[in-house]
Amino acid sequence: MTTPHTTGTVTLVGAGPGDPDLLTLKAVKAIAAATVLLVDDLVNEEVLQHAQRGARIVFVGKRGGCSSTPQAFIEKLMVSEALKGETVVRLKGGDPLIFGRGGEEMEALEAAGIDAQVVNGVTAGLAAMGNLKVSMTHRDHAHGVVFVTGHAKPGDAGTDWAALARTALQARLTLVIYMGIRGAAAIQEGLLQGLPASTPAAIVENASLPTQRHAVCTLGSLHATLQNEQLASPSVLVVGDVLQGLQAAQSDATAQPGFRDIA
Repeated sequence: MTTPHTTGTVTLVGAGPGDPDLLTLKAVKAIAAATVLLVDDLVNEEVLQHAQRGARIVFVGKRGGCSSTPQAFIEKLMVSEALKGETVVRLKGGDPLIFGRGGEEMEALEAAGIDAQVVNGVTAGLAAMGNLKVSMTHRDHAHGVVFVTGHAKPGDAGTDWAALARTALQARLTLVIYMGIRGAAAIQEGLLQGLPASTPAAIVENASLPTQRHAVCTLGSLHATLQNEQLASPSVLVVGDVLQGLQAAQSDATAQPGFRDIA
């Protein structure tokens, strides 16, 4: 008698911004149960210590400016492994549903008749601001926060930065920009059409990791600061009045010998 074939499962798991201690308990359980893990480039390899012995680990790297595994291939691999009966974990940096292509992957799985589960992770913007000890929604300075990508999909016109700046000024919003390093000059130019050049800004590289560095500046000096301090991807750009306290602390520190606008 032939045993009926059972379709496996797929879980999209957020591995957080880099610090393995920020992994959630639910994520640890999902990783430990997986027989196949499809791992993004920005996932800290220490996270993989939670995988069971014998689990198959496939690195499907995606990093801006570098060669990447095609998204269509990743989706096909998730589907094929699940149809074989595997317990698949798609392990992503940050949160799967915040610029992690989780929506596209769930659509592909749904089209194949596979129900995907999601385990959220700490997103890089949140970790960056947490390490700076700055609230993105401090009620004295902001009514809300916008997470926005600085890297448009091929063929897409991308964000209207001037319109977003005008909205941010009127509605008092903090802007947290992902994948904005390569387009920083254009982003700055667009935002300056609606926000004052004196608006506080920050760049945070490698949020939550021991290698984290950050620079505090103004919107008007954003691109120059990036170049001068040689900050690179992965970095988060933050623009908004919630940074005023950090900016003031920096101004006080500049009077001290040896101070540099980098940490």
